[in-house]
Amino acid sequence: MNNTFLWFGVLIFVAMFLLAQGLVLPAFGESARTRRRLRKRLAEIESQASVTGLSLLRQKYLEDLTPFARRIEQWPLMQVLRRFVEQAGLDRPAHRIVLESALFGAATLVVTAVLELDLRLVAAATMAAICAPYIRLWWQRSRRIEAIEEQLPDAIDVIKRALRAGHPFVAAVKLVGEDMEGAVANEFAITAADLSFGNDPRGALLGLLSRVPSVPLMGFVTAVLIQRETGGNLAEVLEHISQVIRGRYRFQRKVRTLSAEGRMSAWVLTLVPFALAGILQLTSPKYMTVLFEDPRGVRVLAVCGGLMIVGVLWMRRIIRVDV
Repeated sequence: MNNTFLWFGVLIFVAMFLLAQGLVLPAFGESARTRRRLRKRLAEIESQASVTGLSLLRQKYLEDLTPFARRIEQWPLMQVLRRFVEQAGLDRPAHRIVLESALFGAATLVVTAVLELDLRLVAAATMAAICAPYIRLWWQRSRRIEAIEEQLPDAIDVIKRALRAGHPFVAAVKLVGEDMEGAVANEFAITAADLSFGNDPRGALLGLLSRVPSVPLMGFVTAVLIQRETGGNLAEVLEHISQVIRGRYRFQRKVRTLSAEGRMSAWVLTLVPFALAGILQLTSPKYMTVLFEDPRGVRVLAVCGGLMIVGVLWMRRIIRVDV
């Protein structure tokens, strides 16, 4: 009985998680080919970072660390986590995320052990506590990148107007950091500082793309780098890029509006079985007990759970539009 309830709870968590991914995340995304190109490009950038000096400021926080903490930060896995921390815009060493995860896990383990809960519940709660800081970091990173992408057309317009007014490219980038607010201003200010401290434009722009892994930003960086090699009217190119990005977001909002009914239907279809099961458990406990105790009822729950997960994945695929 306890095992059945445990697996039933796991099923609820998996279904809710998959459904929340389809509702919270935008019903709009890059194509798989575009995402692979972006990941490949970022991997090339990271492989060249030690040679080209990708960003003169990204290691600034290491100066205040102890020698032991600095050695920990140089571990390969910590470097990956440090990149995520940087992309999330957090001003903290990466090893603190690991320490928070360990402390949360240890505290949860002690509390659940004192309450004398089932070992499986203790293990599940401890794993959830350990993963919580990393999930929060991923959420902060996603929100920050989304905010930068939303402000990117306005930032490109500022650079375009500055170039048409006769300002050099470095001054135009610096103007974004001075005139705008939020994460996009901070990132362009770092890029302007990179350029002012002597880093070449290619390294500074690739550093910006490494800190903000975004397909629209990749288009901006690529256009600027190509223009510097081939020549041409950069202001006109940036105007076209700004129009394309705004058109993508207008399409995104339209898709979200048209898919709202489908996403709400997905929530209803997924939550109704659990809601009915909870109501029946409260009103007729003996009726639901047969379903959990009888082996045939357990098999029915397993089959229904598998079909529900397949249905949630299928609904996610329907309401998500790849461009």
